[in-house]
Order: sequence, then structure tokens, then C-alpha cells
Amino acid sequence: MTEALSQDEIDELLNSISNGEDPSPDMALSEETGKPKRRKRVRLYDFKRPSKFSKEQMRTVSMMHETFARLTTTSLSAQLRSIVNVHVAAVDELTYDEFIRSLSSPTTLAVVQMDPLKGSAILEVDPAVTFAILDRLLGGPGKTLDRTRELSDIEISIAEMIMVRILGNLRESWSQLIDLRPRLSHIETNPQFVQIVAPGEMILLITLEAAIDKTEGIINFCIPYMTLEPIISKLSSQFWYASRNRQTSPENLAQVEERLSKVKLSLVAEVGRAALNLSEIMSLRVGDVIQLDSLAKNPILLHIGGKAKFDCRVGVLDNKRIGIQVIDKTTDVYEIDVDDLIIGGGDSI
Repeated sequence: MTEALSQDEIDELLNSISNGEDPSPDMALSEETGKPKRRKRVRLYDFKRPSKFSKEQMRTVSMMHETFARLTTTSLSAQLRSIVNVHVAAVDELTYDEFIRSLSSPTTLAVVQMDPLKGSAILEVDPAVTFAILDRLLGGPGKTLDRTRELSDIEISIAEMIMVRILGNLRESWSQLIDLRPRLSHIETNPQFVQIVAPGEMILLITLEAAIDKTEGIINFCIPYMTLEPIISKLSSQFWYASRNRQTSPENLAQVEERLSKVKLSLVAEVGRAALNLSEIMSLRVGDVIQLDSLAKNPILLHIGGKAKFDCRVGVLDNKRIGIQVIDKTTDVYEIDVDDLIIGGGDSI
């Protein structure tokens, strides 16, 4: 007599049937016991296209470049003074040869040095997007060409300027992961002339959809696996969110303080103010006296970086130079040499 199934086994079979799954590939009845036994799943593996990236790593890359897309949208909108929309369409893993074969010729290929990472990457911009940007920058409405052609030398120079600005957005979007310093090497128009890795090497392809007014196109960012290999362990959601929520360390605060200490601020001593109408200003001559709204014995305000900070009084330093004496009620008295102190319109005392 065949042994009865347990309740757990019955529930598992019912769940498989209710979900529309066929239990036969994964589960079959044992000839000895009559109980279902689970079969091992067989997953096909293509040795020509070895998988290098996990799904979590690809999701992290997608999140990074969503930031890149937003920054690029903002920068291009400001530069072109037009409606621009850029967003991530897909993140795929394929061979370099497949990527090159998928590109049209001619196109705009920017070879990018990924310092401090080794190797190069490729930023490919659809010709429709490229010519729409060029037309807008050169005074046109932002229309693309009906027929694709190669870029002229002048157009390549303008395209290099655009690429450098886009790469600045790339650096900021990667800042949570690494201090990336992307550098434009050169621009090519024929994909067959760009060989950054072997044809069979795996690459990560970030595809972005770009729309400039009514022109739509694709922007591809190709990164070889060998370039990402040193930081592959950081391509995880856990590391990404941890780096974003990381508190400022004392070392970072010391660096910020050191850099701020070298910032130059203007010191402006406001002696007084006067209100004159236009006719009085036009009639001013050398030697005229303007009456201010403050007395000579009253303290004057010292503005630092455009904000009033101290009360002070005018005096002479070393019987030679004019200066001001700053008095702060909560601290000691400080003396500041204002021989070259700038006042309002640029005159010096």
C-alpha cells in the first residue's frame, strides 16, 4: 500500500497547482515510497558570455546613473536653454564585440579615461542627439539632420566641450563610491576604430534615453569589467546606502577647516550713509562735502563678507597708516590694518 502524503507535502503540491506551475519538472513521485521527491533544477550556462555582475550590483549601478541622468538633465537644460530629459532605460551585461556591432556609423564616441581606475570607458551619443545639441548651441532651434554625416572639426571641438561637462556630472554621481576623475581622451566617429578591450571581454552597458525638445535618442555608457573589477565589492546596495548616510569624520572636518582658512573675505568699514537725488549726484564736483547720517564720534560698522559683524572706530597706526580699532564686547580688542580696506564703491582710506 502506498504511504500517505504528509500535510506539508500536500500543501506544497496544491500551491504549485494554484500558481499555475507544473509540479512534474521539480517534483516526481518516488517509486519506492510513493512520496514526491524534488528534482534539481538545471540552469544553462553560456561559457562564451560568462556572467560577471550580480543583479544587486546592476541595481546599484542603475541607482548611481539615475543621479547622473538627473544632473545631466539639469546641466544640458541650462546650457541649451531648452527642455531636456535624460533617464536610465536599462543596465545590461554583454560582450564588447556585441556593443560595437550594435552601434551605427558614423556616431559620436567619446573615449574616457577612468582615473584612478585602470582602462577606458566609452560614452556614445546618438547622432540625432549630437546634432540637436550642436544646432541649439550654434543658434538654431535644436533640430537634428535628416541624414547622418560625420562631424566637422569645429563640431568635434564643440562636442568635446559638451562631453567634458557631462563627465563632470559623472564624477559627482560616482562620488559615493569612489573619487572618480573621468578625463576625455578623444572623440571618434567610427566604432571600428575604438578598441578599448578585447572583443570577447564582458562590459557593463548603461543605456540612457535622452529627449531634447522633440528630438529623442540614446546615450550609451560602456564600462569594461576589468575597469570595475577593483571596486566590484562596493557595488552593493548596503555599501551604497551606508556611504550616503556616513557621518562626517574628524579628518574631513579638518580638511574643510583648512580649506576655509585660506578663503579671502572683503572687509568693508561703513563710515556712514547719505541719500541724494539724481540731480544732486550729477552736480557733484571735486571738493564738495557730503553730510553723512552719523557723527564722527559714533562707532562705525565693520562688514565681513557683506554682513555687519563688529563696531569699530577709525584711527592711525604707527603715525603713518589709517586703520580701525575693532571692539567686541565678548572678546578682547583687536587691531586690524585697513590701509587697503575697500569701502563701498572701491575707494580706499
